[in-house]
Amino acid sequence: MTVSDRWLLPDGVEDILPPLAGRIESLRRDVMDTCQRWGYQLVIPPLIEYLESLFTGTGHDLELQTFKLTDQLTGRMMGVRADMTPQAARIDAHTLGQEGITRLCYAGHVLHTRPRHMLTGRTPIQAGCELFGSTSEAADLEIISLMLEALRVAGLPRVHLDLAHVSIYESLIASSGFDKDTEAAVFDAMARKSVPELDRLLGDCEAGSSGALLRELARVSGGVEALEQARVILGGASEALDAALDKLSRVVEMLSRDFPEVSLGFDFCELRGYNYHTGLVFAAYVPGHGDSVAKGGRYDAIGSDFGRARPATGFSLDIRALVALGERVHHRSGAVWAPAVEDAALEGVISGLRMTETVIRQLPGDEPADPALQGCDRQLVKKDGQWVVEMLG
Repeated sequence: MTVSDRWLLPDGVEDILPPLAGRIESLRRDVMDTCQRWGYQLVIPPLIEYLESLFTGTGHDLELQTFKLTDQLTGRMMGVRADMTPQAARIDAHTLGQEGITRLCYAGHVLHTRPRHMLTGRTPIQAGCELFGSTSEAADLEIISLMLEALRVAGLPRVHLDLAHVSIYESLIASSGFDKDTEAAVFDAMARKSVPELDRLLGDCEAGSSGALLRELARVSGGVEALEQARVILGGASEALDAALDKLSRVVEMLSRDFPEVSLGFDFCELRGYNYHTGLVFAAYVPGHGDSVAKGGRYDAIGSDFGRARPATGFSLDIRALVALGERVHHRSGAVWAPAVEDAALEGVISGLRMTETVIRQLPGDEPADPALQGCDRQLVKKDGQWVVEMLG
């Protein structure tokens, strides 16, 4: 290893430098302010927890993405959080223990063992909101609406929203009678949207059986018409399937009314978080970017694993990714340059300006510097015995 190699960061890990760091922090603040104006209270979960707590209720979906280490005090295994949602569920169910509706929001770094795809790093800045204590469609709609508002704050020009319901796949696979190996193979093929593989696995299933319905459903995706097509395929197959399709229809009606500018789509092969979520799931996309920019859904099962059953729905997004994709105008006024002069009056003026302005003070012994290179567009000068602010140049 050369001397210069010692300072290389691991793949997928980066320093965030000015001015990008300022834009990221500005968006983080605005997103959190937006969430709090909707009644969501800010929580700051710890960076590390015991593994049992981090994985509880997630079906161990996060295990491969979590860095693990040994607690030197207890000898127990700990993990660096890869997702803050389970932490919010623990806080609601175990730490706060409130009755009724609880709304929480959060923002902070998470750490992944590997990037989720080629365009992301391993240290996303996750922000999100979780609503606990309600099973209503109004709660789902509030979370989706707040997510879309956060994307608007981020300056995303066009948003496409994909919707699905995990109980559709869950109901069909439960009634299929497949053995565990076949069920795992079907799940894998559905998750990869491999229609030829599903044809091979399910081609011998009788017409109208759960396997045949899964095979047909894998071919259904698109706009609102896809929902109607799914209803034709699945209509009357079971009460659970009808209820899931009815819920999707009602949510679509409300979203079309409130967000006519957002295009809606359906992908019934969407199994992201299948072991995590329990109902409606959704993901937001922007043109030209293959991965979702925000996602979420209902996960009513987690609270019981923390000792208190609580219905829940929420969303999360990556602040770092939104800064790169958004068309947000970052307003940052220039700073004021103050000379290295010992003057009580100057100190008072600087203190007053720093209540609302950025003031950069020249230090004694500094060589003459160009204030503009320090981000200054104004300077303090003394005129007629008074320190006043003038534009540079």
